[in-house]
Amino acid sequence: MTANQVTLLAMLTSVFLGGLLMYFPTPILYISLPFYLFFRMALNAIDGMLAREFKQQSTLGAILNEVGDIISDAALYLAFAFLTGIAPWLVILVVLLSWLTEFCGVIAQTLTGIRNYRGPLGKSDRAFVLGALGLFIALWPQYVSVANIVFGIAALLLAWTCINRCRSALEAKNA
Repeated sequence: MTANQVTLLAMLTSVFLGGLLMYFPTPILYISLPFYLFFRMALNAIDGMLAREFKQQSTLGAILNEVGDIISDAALYLAFAFLTGIAPWLVILVVLLSWLTEFCGVIAQTLTGIRNYRGPLGKSDRAFVLGALGLFIALWPQYVSVANIVFGIAALLLAWTCINRCRSALEAKNA
């Protein structure tokens, strides 16, 4: 399996699980989220290792990696908006800010030549928080409205992440 195939596998399985959670918005199904997100992070590491070890790094691979991540995030995280008790606008805000954080990281790479992964809420941090939230909702569905607080805090942390990534790029460029 090539690095690009692993990247596509991660994206397609994310879209599949996200679609499943949207079509069947049952809290117990969200127990799958922490396990899947761990699997997805492993696939992200594997595709990078394959690309480096087997000289499969390419422009297409870089595009697939970035686009695959934002499609995967949207598919998985938008599913929370389908649960009764969660404010869809907060979920959408978090997805849009997640995209913006990745965009800020890529812009930093354009300006400095180095991809910026500064936090406090980068991709793996989001996966941990939203995986834990999925587990929480599956185990205690009566407290699903707590997710609104989590999404509100996540939105603030994502805005902070955008600022950190842009500030870091500016500092590196002006150094």
